[in-house]
Amino acid sequence: MANPINELIEHLSRLPGIGERTATRLAFHLMRSNPVFREGLSSAIARLSEVHLCTVCSTVTDRDPCAICTSHVRKHEVICVVEKPSDIYSIERLHSYQGVYHVLHGLLSPLEGIAPGDLRIAQLQKRIQEEAPKEVILALSPTLEGDATSAFLVKQLSAYSFPISRLASGLAIGSNLEFADQITLGKAFEARTRVG
Repeated sequence: MANPINELIEHLSRLPGIGERTATRLAFHLMRSNPVFREGLSSAIARLSEVHLCTVCSTVTDRDPCAICTSHVRKHEVICVVEKPSDIYSIERLHSYQGVYHVLHGLLSPLEGIAPGDLRIAQLQKRIQEEAPKEVILALSPTLEGDATSAFLVKQLSAYSFPISRLASGLAIGSNLEFADQITLGKAFEARTRVG
């Protein structure tokens, strides 16, 4: 039977960006932590099995539809399209965007074999037909894949009369949305440009 500390280090070191040294430091920190904290962490990890995709926007949630999709204070006529659920957390930290979201779960990448059918683009189109939004914001990372996906979406949605905008270029080219600081992301939202 494996030593509990070694087992914990092994599991932690499999997390992205966590090497063996950091995993060891985290494991010993957890060992010294208050048992109430450890139990809370363990419970939070166990509850991840309750998480699934929202049938409306495709974000991760423990209820369906998610809290944003069922909110009566959100502007449901504005849909912000993002690559992944973690991008929603980045935008929500701004406390300024009041619309709703749609998660694609990836970006177009022919080199990696990711085609339109691999993303939640058909669900977005169906949603647009049903909800008739007044604006769609493309909040995709300013990378080659993000640009290609944005161009594809603009073409697919060009038949609709609503404006399609993209976040301003305050975001560094080639960067990921989730790593943008709140001021830069906020300014990018304010200065978004119409692309369709």
